[in-house]
Amino acid sequence: MRIAYLFTSFPVASETFLQREIRAMRERSDVEIELWSLWGGKAEWEGMPVRRYPFWSVLRVIFFRVPQWAWRRPGALRRVWAAYMGESSPSLLNIGENLLGLAFALDNADRFRANPPDLFHAVWGTMPAAAAWLLREITGVPFSMGAHAYDIFRSGGDWTLRQKLARACFVHTTTAAARERLLGLGAPPQRTHLIRRGLEILPAADPPPVAALPQTAVSVAPPSAPLRLLSIGRLVPKKGFLSQLRIYRALRDAGVDFAARIVGDGPLAAEIERHIQRLGLAGHVTLAGALSYAQVTAEYAAADIFVFTGVVAEDGDRDGLPNVIPEAMAHGVAVVTTPVSGTTEAVKHGETGQVARIDDVAGWLAAVRRLRDDAAFRQRTRCAARRWVEAEFAAHTNAAKLAAELIAAASAAAKNEGLRAVR
Repeated sequence: MRIAYLFTSFPVASETFLQREIRAMRERSDVEIELWSLWGGKAEWEGMPVRRYPFWSVLRVIFFRVPQWAWRRPGALRRVWAAYMGESSPSLLNIGENLLGLAFALDNADRFRANPPDLFHAVWGTMPAAAAWLLREITGVPFSMGAHAYDIFRSGGDWTLRQKLARACFVHTTTAAARERLLGLGAPPQRTHLIRRGLEILPAADPPPVAALPQTAVSVAPPSAPLRLLSIGRLVPKKGFLSQLRIYRALRDAGVDFAARIVGDGPLAAEIERHIQRLGLAGHVTLAGALSYAQVTAEYAAADIFVFTGVVAEDGDRDGLPNVIPEAMAHGVAVVTTPVSGTTEAVKHGETGQVARIDDVAGWLAAVRRLRDDAAFRQRTRCAARRWVEAEFAAHTNAAKLAAELIAAASAAAKNEGLRAVR
């Protein structure tokens, strides 16, 4: 089966989880993958061509493609445009994302009609799904789509998310919280599937899996001094880094000896640095900037506790289950997280990690102190966390599930299209 994967941009450094998915998918003999990047990206990725859409082509769409397809397929354009006009747009950014997706579809429809894939798979529910939906209307090729936290929650969700969910032959999401929200938006339950992302290679089991750990093997060694805390993520509001600094100030004031490293880059970098200085945390907190994958792996290896302080941003944006949490769990780093969206699907309080509300400073102090002082508890949670990752977060296992669902959905959709044509 040939699948045209439609991305907003590919590859993106902060979306390594998608690169892992593609690596796992391309190793399958039953799937042929084409990569399409609708906004920027690179011309080649790991030996695979990436077909990029140049932004200047929008001019060609405005002056030539819109009149062309309005004459050749007036019903297709009318149906899609009427759906857009029937919904209120959440933001100018989302309007632009969708319009560029529609432009891509109009500009490439003849290419896909001449050499149609078996399925269009839109990785996101915004720009890529807009393109896939209109391409379905013009070419008859079915489309599937991903719908994740950004698509669902930011500024109230994508402009025509309900419409896209109703028309996609398969909807992929990665957390139970996101799936529940999609069902509330009208997504058909039988076509809406929870399939997580994953790691290609799990680090050496330290700690070993729970089943292989006899009770007498529990280590009583204390963590390092100072306690090494690690947080990784884009420096944007939904990651809650400014609140995280207040937690670090409380740890310092309570006499906890620690050194925290924040890895990542983004628009809040300068503001976070100012707050580090203002709160007197320069001796405790380091803003490390963006690091390579190898450097991030080294950060995990050196850390005692991984800190995630995700919040719901003012525009509604939030994380689902950020990949850094299961990555830390896989490396044997104890995790403390806020209970935002899908984080508690992996981090069960007292079982696979610790959970504290962003405003519960006392809860954070208690969580960090227990992981520091209770060696047996720390080891149990690390082992249970590793077991969760092995069961839920293996890239090849989850890619196999996704491939099977995509193939089945495309086959069923093609059959239904054939029956409609006969009638």
